[in-house]
Amino acid sequence: MASLNYLYGKPLSQGNFKHNPEDFVVEEILDIEFTGEGEHVCLQIIKRGENTAYLAKQIAKFAGVAPRDVSYAGLKDRHGVCTQWFSVPVPIKKHIDFSQLNSDSLVVINQIRHNRKLKTGCHRGNRFEITLRNVTNHLDVLARINAVRQGVPNYFAEQRFGHDGHNLTMAERLFSGEHIRDKKLRGIVISAARSHIFNQIVSRRVIEHGLAKTWHREVFLLSGSNAFFEDDLNDDIVERLNQGDILLSAPLVGKGKKGLTETELSWLEEYTSWREGLAELGLKNERRSLRVIPNSLSVKTIDDATLKLNFELPKGCYATSVLRELIEHKDVSLRDKQDFGE
Repeated sequence: MASLNYLYGKPLSQGNFKHNPEDFVVEEILDIEFTGEGEHVCLQIIKRGENTAYLAKQIAKFAGVAPRDVSYAGLKDRHGVCTQWFSVPVPIKKHIDFSQLNSDSLVVINQIRHNRKLKTGCHRGNRFEITLRNVTNHLDVLARINAVRQGVPNYFAEQRFGHDGHNLTMAERLFSGEHIRDKKLRGIVISAARSHIFNQIVSRRVIEHGLAKTWHREVFLLSGSNAFFEDDLNDDIVERLNQGDILLSAPLVGKGKKGLTETELSWLEEYTSWREGLAELGLKNERRSLRVIPNSLSVKTIDDATLKLNFELPKGCYATSVLRELIEHKDVSLRDKQDFGE
């Protein structure tokens, strides 16, 4: 992440991030109307100091089902206080009081039946409350807020790549012919490779063009969708961009040239072997928004060395991508970099 270009220049202030779990509060935003009946029980849980996969196993054990039968919308950080939803199959005539799972690190705050299980990515986004401590220049952070409200590069964060970039090392070995038998691990490695290439393309665009300037021909992403199309810049396109109907995007590379501009193809030449490896695995070209806008971004000064930030992000976007444009933050939690995700 340190090598990626900043949109607003490198911050002048430094500070600590995640001094304790309460410094990183996340609330999952789930826009689902639960049916109140059905063969699945949805649980809203507040967790502290636990990772999502571990809790899923605990829920499965308590309900007497296989861990694979417990689902959730997205992974949440172990090192924080996070509210998220799980679903577990429970026969209609059977009642389980999941509040019996409550402990110092887990509290079930809602339990409701639904007619289907939760799927990965079914949430709309996440709401964050972040406390930064030992801030050296809080005025610089405050001065950057209005700029950051306009959006930041939609970089994948460092946890995507594993501790010391280990997932990228494994990607290099994978594309060199080494076989990864574990399907889950292989998926993580493939995702890391695509994410790394995406970050490099976005970083290059940031330094050469910024995120507001448009090329004469772009590949546009439909807002709220994975669909994309290529078109020349015209008045209609500009109007749709201004309305947020479509978004500027960068590639998540796969097979072929579909969805890639000539400029992007030239930038991707140094990643030819990885692109060929991804194509052989059957991945198709996809797109991801260039920019992410932190909705309802606000900052509160607790004291000269402590700031509290509040904002919302769409699913799949990272709070640290917002933080890095505001402050040079040091994660002081002792953690496994792969513990948490989007």
